[in-house]
Amino acid sequence: MDQLLETEFGFDKPEIKRLNGYDNVNYLVKNKLKKYVFKTYPYNKELLDVLKAENETLLHLQEKDTNPFPKPISFTEDAFIKVLEIDGSKIICRMLSFLDGKFLGDIESTEELFSSLGTFLAEMDIKLQKFDSYVLKARQWEWDIQYVHLNKKYLDDIVDPHDRSVVQYFFQQFEQNVVPLLPELRKQVIHNDANEWNILTKNGKVSGIIDFGDLAYSHVINELAIAITYACYDKETPLDWAPIILKAYHSVLPLEEKEIKVLYYLIAARLCTSVCNSAHSRKINPDNAYAIVSEKSAWQMLHKWLRINPIGAEKVFRKAIGLPVHKTPSTEEEIKRRHQYISPILSLSYKEPIFMSRSAFQYMYDADGNTFLDAYNNIPHVGHSHPKVVEAGQRQMAQLNTNTRYLYDLLPTYAEKLLSKFPNTLNKVFFVNSGSAASDLTMRMAHAHTNQKTVMVMEHGYHGNTQISIDISDYKFNNPKGQGQKKYILKTPIPDTYRGKYTGENAGKLYAEEAVKQIEDTDHPIAAFITEPIVGCGGQVPLAKGYLKEIYPAIRKQGGICISDEVQTGFGRLGDHFWGFEAQEVVPDMVIVGKPIANGHPMGAVITTDEIAESFGKGVQFFSSFGGNPVSCAIGLSVLEVIEEEKLQENAKEVGDYYKSILSELQKKYDCIGDVRGSGLFLGIEIIKGKNRETNRSLAHHIKNELRNKFILISTDGPDDSVLKTKPPLCFTKENAKEVVDTIDEILEAYYQKV
Repeated sequence: MDQLLETEFGFDKPEIKRLNGYDNVNYLVKNKLKKYVFKTYPYNKELLDVLKAENETLLHLQEKDTNPFPKPISFTEDAFIKVLEIDGSKIICRMLSFLDGKFLGDIESTEELFSSLGTFLAEMDIKLQKFDSYVLKARQWEWDIQYVHLNKKYLDDIVDPHDRSVVQYFFQQFEQNVVPLLPELRKQVIHNDANEWNILTKNGKVSGIIDFGDLAYSHVINELAIAITYACYDKETPLDWAPIILKAYHSVLPLEEKEIKVLYYLIAARLCTSVCNSAHSRKINPDNAYAIVSEKSAWQMLHKWLRINPIGAEKVFRKAIGLPVHKTPSTEEEIKRRHQYISPILSLSYKEPIFMSRSAFQYMYDADGNTFLDAYNNIPHVGHSHPKVVEAGQRQMAQLNTNTRYLYDLLPTYAEKLLSKFPNTLNKVFFVNSGSAASDLTMRMAHAHTNQKTVMVMEHGYHGNTQISIDISDYKFNNPKGQGQKKYILKTPIPDTYRGKYTGENAGKLYAEEAVKQIEDTDHPIAAFITEPIVGCGGQVPLAKGYLKEIYPAIRKQGGICISDEVQTGFGRLGDHFWGFEAQEVVPDMVIVGKPIANGHPMGAVITTDEIAESFGKGVQFFSSFGGNPVSCAIGLSVLEVIEEEKLQENAKEVGDYYKSILSELQKKYDCIGDVRGSGLFLGIEIIKGKNRETNRSLAHHIKNELRNKFILISTDGPDDSVLKTKPPLCFTKENAKEVVDTIDEILEAYYQKV
């Protein structure tokens, strides 16, 4: 090395220090009072051409009086690049001038510093507008945001499955929101890597930029997206800092409205590129600390970025550069428009309904730019817009969607996978379009199998919106506006150990004894007994321990069948068990599933035994136009895969136990919290007026609506609508749970200060 530097550059015994590098080896060279950077790369023809283009770019940028950019230093033959052979291997070599200054990553962030960054980059990009390179135009690689899809090959290198899903989600969002606009966005040569270790500063302002190895002929807005990413990714509130850079850049090089429209997704894409490459580098070279130096900050910002509403981000960006912010219709206008076509009987949540626009995992985004933490919506079981579920539906929809009269692999494949989650006796499945349709079908099957009509139902139970489902739903038929209890319906009291007749360890047995007496005293044999393991509309009330163990034998003794409605409690939500009936240590004869089975795609199913299926098969042919179609099966299969891959049942257990424990701690602080009950991520908080356990519907609704005003979604249920219910997507975290409980604490504290 010494000999090379002396021969080619006339250096006299230079000091040489190896520097950190990503995929090449660099050296800091000191010769007398001057410093240089000597860069070496493994030889390949394409790289040689790119390095020549890089030198040409740097020469184009050189200024007479200042040196904000490295300057190529020529070898003796007036060439700026030399290919040498060392130990039998070809090495590409080049020398650059060294720029003094402190790295952006080493100094405190200020508004002046960030403003100077925006100005500097805009001035550089104006200079680069006049530079052209066919080599750079031909370059396609994963660090250029327009080719972010090339990073998909590294997805499997991300160890944490939920993190992997977040990256997949943003890949999908890029394809949906950015790709269609790419042909309309301005392109030129850009630096393409304005990160905190490439930006130099002096006296609190940006003074230079180094490392042009990521040069790309790409979209102008990508320069800004990259700079914002690295300047803000260690900030607690990145969206507070981004507009400073944006505004300064725009004041020098005006941005177009369409560029602002995609900026949120471009920043996300750069973060995804970073974490994908860090994961890959960790896999192939775990000792290369330089390659993964920014990984922690990138992940932190990516998760923060997920919580930022894209509409809200665009509003901030538009405001920063003086573009008008789009106004959304008022709530009153939207309600009026809705009721022009939709009956008001289709109710809305909250005193002030929410106009939703998008959603992702445990977050929902409204049209005004706000983000809501969803602690309520149990239908997107594995998370709103889960990328694996979305991709499964899109892929299958583009391939085949038909009815079950044809043979296709997905029907038996999904059926086999679903049935593997049940006891061996439950080995036949009938697919329909909803939980309501499944409830309806269970009644048909029960009557066909038993030739009996009487159905025993649970007090406050709810099983769907078809006429038959309403007939077996006390929550519906016993409503003041309901149709009343049919003669063939036998209703049994809910075994509520908090508000009911019996409490303590023996409550389940005592409640069951009364129910068994009802069964024995009825004039007609029972065809079926149906209940939820946790009665949702009853106020999230778990059946008392051992209750079903006593009742099921009595039902079967009469020739009846036992049905577990798992529409809300199934698929691992309860944490300890995949199905709610398992908590009662029983095996039903039929199980109803819906809601989360396909993460919001309309789907339901009845799972039953060979014997019951055979009885039903003797009657009129069963057919469902859409039940079990290929798209539904593909989506249902993806849901089961996500539950397993992301260990969501285990997460429901761990987070649910924590959630319940901190709610119980809050109960000690406030007498208005009468009971905290449920399991996993299916919890109820009963709100009362005092020691006599009188329901407090007014306060429950106050808490619900105040949570909504603080951007947390939760709801109420129960006979007096006085029970807070929380059933979030299973990707909910302990941090999310603590946020909900801390906010309830704030609401109650403020409430009692006013009383």
